[in-house]
Amino acid sequence: MKTTIRDILAKHGRLPAPVGGLSDDDDLHAAGLTSFGSVEVMMALEEAFGIEFPDRMLNRRNFSSISAIEQAVMTVQAEEAA
Repeated sequence: MKTTIRDILAKHGRLPAPVGGLSDDDDLHAAGLTSFGSVEVMMALEEAFGIEFPDRMLNRRNFSSISAIEQAVMTVQAEEAA
């Protein structure tokens, strides 16, 4: 899953630095992820994982790192499966 997230960040995140140089817990916003980039990433994640983020999960914290994104995707997957 993290590989897919990294690929999406590289393609849609518009980060000034290569995603490969970031650890799973690095702050993506400090690395240059903008609000617009977050929306692009969110939409690509929804498509890639076949999910839809509920409004309550559309916040800076859930898109703050690769690990946070992974946790958010898993949470949505679990909720949609229930």
